[in-house]
Amino acid sequence: MFNEMMMNDEVREPYRALVDWMEASGPETLQQKRLEAETLFRKIGITFAVYGEGGDPERLIPFDLIPRIFTAMEWRKLERGVKQRARALNTFLYDVYHNAEIIKAGIIPADLVFRNAAFEPAVIGIDPPRKVYSHIVGVDVVRVGPDDFYVLEDNCRTPSGVSYMLENREIMMRMFPELFSKLRIEPVESYPDMLHKTLKSIAPKRCDREPNIVVLTPGAMNSAYYEHSFLADQMGVELVEGQDLFVSEGRVYMRTTRGPARVDVIYRRIDDAFIDPLCFRPDSVLGVPGLMNVYRSGGVAICSAPGAGVADDKAIYTYVPDMIRFYLGQEPILNNVPTWKCANPDDLKYVLENLGELVVKEVHGSGGYGMLVGPASTKEEQATYAERIKADPGDFIAQPTLALSACPTFVESGIAPRHVDFRPFCLVGDDIRLTPGGLTRVAMREGSLVVNSSQGGGVKDTWIMAE
Repeated sequence: MFNEMMMNDEVREPYRALVDWMEASGPETLQQKRLEAETLFRKIGITFAVYGEGGDPERLIPFDLIPRIFTAMEWRKLERGVKQRARALNTFLYDVYHNAEIIKAGIIPADLVFRNAAFEPAVIGIDPPRKVYSHIVGVDVVRVGPDDFYVLEDNCRTPSGVSYMLENREIMMRMFPELFSKLRIEPVESYPDMLHKTLKSIAPKRCDREPNIVVLTPGAMNSAYYEHSFLADQMGVELVEGQDLFVSEGRVYMRTTRGPARVDVIYRRIDDAFIDPLCFRPDSVLGVPGLMNVYRSGGVAICSAPGAGVADDKAIYTYVPDMIRFYLGQEPILNNVPTWKCANPDDLKYVLENLGELVVKEVHGSGGYGMLVGPASTKEEQATYAERIKADPGDFIAQPTLALSACPTFVESGIAPRHVDFRPFCLVGDDIRLTPGGLTRVAMREGSLVVNSSQGGGVKDTWIMAE
């Protein structure tokens, strides 16, 4: 396990100033600051929802006050790799909804795309503004050594967590102003402006004025509702639900107290299946009837585009390095985690014989649910999971249990290493923009590799040190 703060019993350079400050402050100060942070989270209302477990579904996300730190050089590599990946994924999306050249070239099997549950035939042939399908790409990155970064998965639909990135920084600046005055830490507060600029840049071809942008939410019961309202507020745009919008004469309008207001760009936080009951699920009450007809005609832009999910399927993930070579003519800057595809008979045989050593995931799974962490599972759990795999091999992939890097984390027993991952947020519009930072998720339980908040994980601020 690579400890990001310590190497060969010495503090690594990026953490030296922080360690000096912590030693000078003492554990009592850290404990006091921890309680202050918790109080701030409660006052601000930074929560997430977990359903089906009983009790109050609204949970306070665990916040760790010891930041994760990247050097400028480390960030440059991550930034270049994430931008490269976002470019390739968007080119892939445009390709498979048009000429499917990558499939004709025999690089990706046709069935993997066209029979994918996330592939939307209704989108075939549509030219979204700037040919961009996934406008916000959340790339989950793990680290296993000083220079070894791997992409764990891509999130091309509606990656969440950016509000935590921004609020983590706000709280850290309130609690530790002396650290921010001493150290040159790259700011992240420009993200809402960057997002707004990206959304403006994808205004549809029929927009002949300053575009009117809205954030479309499924409502207050959604687990990420705090983020929806937070981003709308930060951008200065309206937060709407499906019932607030309607279609008339080839345009989308918002109901307001001053009458209908035309909408040009919709940042939707609703799944494809629910955005238009006339095109997708007819029983949906969350979407806007007729929205897809307006989208096809160029009367409105949707961020991210319907059908973008086919690019972040975990089976498609295995081909992203091939996409980079095929579309960009480059070698991947960030590597994939080695992956076995259970749809392949040889891979299936290996996975079933080595369940106790692997992490097995559902191809369409998310949030840390539906997976088997082999080393932490019992023989009985492995046998049950094996039956699930055998019933539908194509629905599963497997990866080695990586020795994820660990960062110092303030837990009940004091400061201890805990495993982390990292999600930077890449914005794609007229340009590709990346805020110098991201969401670091931390597995608060000792030995755990599951960092998802719904599974007990927490968050910490991420510092990118300036040159």
